[in-house]
Amino acid sequence: MSLPAGEQAFPWAEIRFKNGRKDFYFNQENLSLHAGEAVTVSTPHGGHDIGTVSVTGELVRIQMRKAEADPAQENPFVIYRKASQRDLDRWKEARDREQDLMLRSRSMAKQHGLEMKISDVECQGDGARATFYYTADARVDFRALIRELSSVFGLRVEMRQVGARQEAGRLGGIGSCGRELCCSTWLKDYRSVSTSAARYQHLSLNPTKLAGNCGKLKCCLNYELDQYAEALKAFPKSQRVKTKKGRADVQKMDILTGMVWLAYKEEPGRWVAMKAEDFSEMVAMNQRGEEPTSLEEKEIQLVVQSTEPALIQPEEGSLTRFDRPKGELGGKNRKSGGRNRSRSGNQNNRQRPAQNSSNTHGSAS
Repeated sequence: MSLPAGEQAFPWAEIRFKNGRKDFYFNQENLSLHAGEAVTVSTPHGGHDIGTVSVTGELVRIQMRKAEADPAQENPFVIYRKASQRDLDRWKEARDREQDLMLRSRSMAKQHGLEMKISDVECQGDGARATFYYTADARVDFRALIRELSSVFGLRVEMRQVGARQEAGRLGGIGSCGRELCCSTWLKDYRSVSTSAARYQHLSLNPTKLAGNCGKLKCCLNYELDQYAEALKAFPKSQRVKTKKGRADVQKMDILTGMVWLAYKEEPGRWVAMKAEDFSEMVAMNQRGEEPTSLEEKEIQLVVQSTEPALIQPEEGSLTRFDRPKGELGGKNRKSGGRNRSRSGNQNNRQRPAQNSSNTHGSAS
């Protein structure tokens, strides 16, 4: 889409690096950039890095406003040029070292007795610098480890601590919903999640089901929390109601359909379904000192329609109606069948001479 007359393209671009890391860079050379192109960019510690263009144009302005990044900042990161084949080859060599660097750095950290887990290593595009991402429960003194890593690998080393959610976002994976993790695709604002979010949504407080790949509560528990909190306003806070037939307690609430199931104290196995508005009206009557006649006057009969095909019931008969005939049996029965055939064959052979002798006598006569 062409810009209006007199308007210039937004001179910033969003560049994506390894494992979803993104940043904004100033297009000082006014290069014609497209999503998916590899570019060479500046770094805060000197040298250059290689990234991929993810967003260009006016969408970058919106992304920078969301990230609270100032387009008029001084000394911004800049895009040098489109990556050449030499830049890409050098970048590939640096990326190929990352797995070996991570494994060897883990063994070194273990030798130093450091309580830390190095989860990922990201090498700079020019191969002169490497960033080690780690998680730790307490403060770690890794100065001796940095000196050893720098001397062994010949790199400038930077250690960066991340949380459990950031670690899962960098490593990526598939969630229980079957889709790629939100933290590794689009979610960048890691808000705290508490068990009250599961209670509001009436979810089972099962840690194995509520925890994500990071071991923390799933971020998606907050997505619909506001809608559930708004829908709960239609339900009274009281969990019981007194009727002339007896006291009844709430057994189940369905927030999405606005239904409540209650059961009498004397009949806990029989549940009565009613709308949330009717239940609120009964609670209001109790607050006025009145008691409704019974729950049945507001009961709703729910009809469950099954979409599964009806099962075909077998005909009644003998207990051996499912057994196969002896001739169709396989396995060990074949051997017994062979023995029977051999016995019958021997009997036939024994009878044949008698038949032949009778024939001979008949011809002689």
